[in-house]
This record gives sequence, structure tokens and C-alpha cells, in this order.
Amino acid sequence: MVRVEDIAARADFRHLSLVRGIAVDLRYVGSRNFAGRSLYGTLDCAWLREEAARGLETAARHLQGTHPGCRILVLDALRPQRVQEAIWRDVAGTPAQAYFADPARGSIHSYGMAVDATLLDSLGEELDMGSGFDEMDEISHPALHEAHLASGRLQACQVAHRERLRQAMAEGGFSGIGNEWWHFDHGDRSRVRADLPLVY
Repeated sequence: MVRVEDIAARADFRHLSLVRGIAVDLRYVGSRNFAGRSLYGTLDCAWLREEAARGLETAARHLQGTHPGCRILVLDALRPQRVQEAIWRDVAGTPAQAYFADPARGSIHSYGMAVDATLLDSLGEELDMGSGFDEMDEISHPALHEAHLASGRLQACQVAHRERLRQAMAEGGFSGIGNEWWHFDHGDRSRVRADLPLVY
């Protein structure tokens, strides 16, 4: 296990400020998140493992090539195990539990191998994704796009924005999940959990 306070001295992690082509607004630092309060306190969580950081740069380059002026905005990256445990204590047994990994298994965020992200347009405004970050509702589920389009809950342009993000992230080796349009894991989750140390 690696302490988040020791990451700056490690060559296998990179600070988000050194990842080219992205913007950063970590929502768990402030109050613009599901909890309505800072979850990181004074911890510096603006880190990714080096391979995920390289993947994020690749995704950013691809996005610039296909949609000039559009940028990836990182909303969350490294989430230390101690924070995941605190979140789990708050959400266990509630509907929000479905949106967080049980810390006993390990969130991919806690390995520095996952990001939450959205897109900015050429004016620096967030694109309309049809629901907000951490909006824990079926409207946020990529797996339900077709049903939401058919019912009118989502518009075609909103799904197109989500797909633009997904395609860019896929170019960098990231894969999404079925219930959060903003969440992306880098590489194989089983390998990450088996081979890499948790960050505490």
C-alpha cells in the first residue's frame, strides 16, 4: 500500500498538472459533489499512475484531432482508499451504494487508474451531458441510452456528447461503465487489482 502523502516522490505517478491537453476541476476537493462537502480535505489527489496519465494525454490528442477546441475536464482521479472507506460508510445500504466500489474489493480510483471526466467546448463551457456529475439516477446510465432517447429523457445531442467523450477515452485505453457516463477505468480492472498497490 502507498500513502498518498508519499506519491510526489514516486516516478510511477504523475501529477495532473503535468498531463498535457486537459483541464482539471476535482469535484471532491470542494462541495460540487454528491456529498455537498469536501471529501479530500488537505490531501493532494490530483494524481494518476504513469500509464493512465499517458493514456489521458493520448485521449486528449485524439479529441483535439477530431473536435478542435474541445478539451477533457478531469473531475476526479486518484481517490485514496481512506476516502473510499469514508464514502462507503456514508452510502452503504442506500441507493447511492450502487455508484461506489466496495473498498473491500478496491475502487480502481484508489489505484490511480481511473478518472471521472466530462468535456469542455471551445469557450471553456461544459458540454451538456443530459445529467450532472455524480447525478445518481438512471438518466446517467450509458447502458440505457436507447431507452432514454426513446422516452425523451435524453436528447440526441446529449448522447452524442457522451459518445464523443467515450470515444476519446477509448483511444487512450480507457473503458466506461454502464451506470456513470463520467467514469473511465484504464486497462483491465482484474489486472489492476491483482498487480498494483492501493493508495491509502
